[in-house]
Amino acid sequence: MSDHPRIPLAGVIGSPIAHSRSPALHGYWLRHYGIRGHYIPMDVAEDDLETVLRTLPKAGFVGCNITIPHKEKVLAIADVISDRAALIGAANTLIFRADGKIHADNTDGYGFIANLREGAPNWQPTAGPAAVIGAGGAARAIVASLLEVGCPEIRISNRTRARAEVLRSEFGARVVVYDWVQAGNMLEDALTVVNTSSLGMQGKAEFRVPLDALTPAAVVTDCVYTPLRTRLLEEAAAMGCTTVDGLGMLLHQAVPGFERWFGQRPEVTPELRDVVLSA
Repeated sequence: MSDHPRIPLAGVIGSPIAHSRSPALHGYWLRHYGIRGHYIPMDVAEDDLETVLRTLPKAGFVGCNITIPHKEKVLAIADVISDRAALIGAANTLIFRADGKIHADNTDGYGFIANLREGAPNWQPTAGPAAVIGAGGAARAIVASLLEVGCPEIRISNRTRARAEVLRSEFGARVVVYDWVQAGNMLEDALTVVNTSSLGMQGKAEFRVPLDALTPAAVVTDCVYTPLRTRLLEEAAAMGCTTVDGLGMLLHQAVPGFERWFGQRPEVTPELRDVVLSA
């Protein structure tokens, strides 16, 4: 019998997972580049996570994405953790290495910065303060990435102040916490404004942070992409701001993982956006 090369497999693990657009995203790239691989959504309970992750490489998996609610727990399972994932305290991308070890990385910050640079080519993170709404997992990755690219001050406001204080204690003096009732005030002279919360998402509470203090010079982005043009983005655009939707962050964060798994650096294109939006 002749040896047959294994077809590389990857996927996304979460619970629930049926809503994920990652299979459409990676599936498009696999077809576009003519790669004989597959990307599979997997609904895995927390108690089964380690067993599944240790088993997948034996079935031909080269890696996987991790999403809610497993992004923090997976760090306790991984054998090797990147500096980015350790700093953020969560991983979204796993590589199953040839030596049997699980390597955990976090590409959310990379995706966030790449999306801003694509959508707002003149964006200068060093030019002034950033204002971040929300203090969850996405905020951690975004704060880390903004610090890395030289943002001089990052203002954070969260409905539960204690969560924002945790970010300040972990990321240092450039992070300043505002009370939730003062969230609108922190937008004054902020040149980067980011909603990392679920406010404004379909089925979630409305985004009601006052935007009166927003400067037209600001670049405003929303991690929410359902709807694609959120109330925050619509109002900011009407005030003259440059706005960047959240879909690009999803697309760009997928690039490093796909390259590691399948050996091809993929491109984020308008065609890809259309495929993922229609998924």
